[in-house]
Amino acid sequence: MTHVLLPAGYSPILGVKETEQAIVRIKDFFQLSLSTELNLTRVTAPLFVQRGKGINDDLSGVERPVRFPVKNMNDQELEIVHSLAKWKRLKVTDIGCKQGFGIYTDMNAIRADDDLDNIHSLYVDQWDWEIAMKEADRTLPFLKDIVYRIYRCLKRTEFFIYDNYPQIEPILPEDITFIHAEDLYLRYPDLSAKDREWEAVKEYGAVFIIGIGYTLPDGTLHDGRAPDYDDWITETEDGKHGLNGDLLVWNGVLDQALELSSMGIRVNPASLQEQLNFRECPERGELYFHKKLLNNTLMQTIGGGIGQSRLCMFFLRKAHIGETQVSVWPQEMIDSCEKAGIPLL
Repeated sequence: MTHVLLPAGYSPILGVKETEQAIVRIKDFFQLSLSTELNLTRVTAPLFVQRGKGINDDLSGVERPVRFPVKNMNDQELEIVHSLAKWKRLKVTDIGCKQGFGIYTDMNAIRADDDLDNIHSLYVDQWDWEIAMKEADRTLPFLKDIVYRIYRCLKRTEFFIYDNYPQIEPILPEDITFIHAEDLYLRYPDLSAKDREWEAVKEYGAVFIIGIGYTLPDGTLHDGRAPDYDDWITETEDGKHGLNGDLLVWNGVLDQALELSSMGIRVNPASLQEQLNFRECPERGELYFHKKLLNNTLMQTIGGGIGQSRLCMFFLRKAHIGETQVSVWPQEMIDSCEKAGIPLL
């Protein structure tokens, strides 16, 4: 299934050559800002991992990873990563990060089951980051502090772009608004989860939605989350559930919410077991990664991913993610974009 929005009268603010140069500037500036703000050391990341060890990100649990056999490993299958949510925790533990310090990396993935549109591509590029933390900091205030610091990086980058390209004026609000997925449901009970997001983000400009993955009052989920990285089940001090969430901003070019980041405090042994049971997949506890976590041999961490092409798309006021990354698109979408003046790279 594919769908593309074609904004009436759209004309890119920057040409293709200027866009390519701006992409480099944004990526260089933002990752330096992020690494200094969160005490992150850059590491090298894998493009693929071994199948059957529980290391790959299962996303919402239904997406199929791209797999291939390796001749020199007796045709053992490897998987292209969906993200590095669990690999990073292994890495932070392996290199012995001190509490309050962590890692970041360029993550490149293939998500073949994504529905292609203006903001979804087969190719996913993001900064994946992970920080060692105290068990005592498994709280909403700690999560919010990290979100605030990442939002400061976004604000700095927006000013940096404006300073270099005055025709692209800042639009982010001064502060980000926090709202729980359950409160969002109670506010808009008759809307779909995505429409609830759109209403909140359109009102506030930048929103962090907390508690994605836990069951809402009507028995549905705001969005799917795998049970083995973010903690979406722990009860918080306000009586709700979840120590994770998504950061969204308002995309005025497309008139819709745009998710830039997903992050969360990671499961500890107790919450992992509870989430595996909740999702009726306790057998995952026998996998390599899960055994290490359940045996309490992995550091407690907080982590997430920040979309690189989406970030560039937002800051450069682009109508399609294909204007800030090179991917493969259905011919019908290519033709439609060309007619609408949207230059796909």
